[in-house]
Amino acid sequence: MEEPDFWDDPENSQESMKELKSLKDDVQTYAVLQDQYEEIETLLEMAEEENDPSLIPEIQETLDSFVNTFESIRMRTLLSGEYDKDNAIVTLHAGAGGTESCDWAGMLYRMYTRWADKKGYTVEVLDYLDGEEAGIKSVTFEVQGENAFGYLKSEKGVHRLVRISPFNAAGKRQTSFVSCDVMPDIEEDLDIEIREEDLRIDTYRSSGAGGQHINKTSSAVRITHLPTNIVVQCQNERSQFQNKDKAMQMLKAKLYLLKQQENAEKISGIRGEVKEIGWGNQIRSYVMQPYTMVKDHRTNAETGNVDSVMDGGLDLFINAYLKWIALGTPQEEA
Repeated sequence: MEEPDFWDDPENSQESMKELKSLKDDVQTYAVLQDQYEEIETLLEMAEEENDPSLIPEIQETLDSFVNTFESIRMRTLLSGEYDKDNAIVTLHAGAGGTESCDWAGMLYRMYTRWADKKGYTVEVLDYLDGEEAGIKSVTFEVQGENAFGYLKSEKGVHRLVRISPFNAAGKRQTSFVSCDVMPDIEEDLDIEIREEDLRIDTYRSSGAGGQHINKTSSAVRITHLPTNIVVQCQNERSQFQNKDKAMQMLKAKLYLLKQQENAEKISGIRGEVKEIGWGNQIRSYVMQPYTMVKDHRTNAETGNVDSVMDGGLDLFINAYLKWIALGTPQEEA
């Protein structure tokens, strides 16, 4: 009997085409980098020979472009995890603090969607719950694009905001917290055993400011895994069955990652970035008053340009995190 050809399997073929496209993109990016390097050399020689200071802005612009391209290549080389190339599913939960924390969750959601847009990724809302007065109480969304999980895994943890409250008439400084959970969208069928008696499945009416993204019928599904208290929910699909399938897929991925984490603890002890999330374990602080500073407490990466970060400028922190994971040292010590 003739063995089936590898390329006859649609899944293998599709995966291979993705890998081929990724390799072609890498080669093309390297070619751009080489051209930029040669252009910088040429401009420097011209400026020196002609003693022409008017070329300096052009040289600086080309150099900045070269550095940005180089950093993007370096970041890609640090993505070696099993599911780094997959899409990412991100969940934001507002912490204690009512309207303040809900508003902060809304700000973070905007930050991540802006970052995704700059990367050329797409964002699909899976679950959305409005805050009572403003902002978002919780939101789950999928970021679709190559290496989305590899980049966004740096965001898992508690994010802390310090600012003058716009909701406080006295103008007092307020501290708010939002937890961020990130998991890969694992499409393969994971070998995870889930007993029906360990699940509580609830259905509810879809809600929130999802607009066309949310099907506002009683088709939303929430699944609670009782032994671990893991909760997943989905309301974006058109039917209750589709929402249940997507939620079960998310639950399997969460349980798989939990099993990996437990194995890592047994072998070598758990690293700081995967400690159980608690409100005292913030990974990053965003200070807007009395000074401006965003600082990652794991890597020591920081910037005073809060506006840029909130507009999606996360690459500084993502890059520092990937270096920290690869080298095991904070940015300033690397």
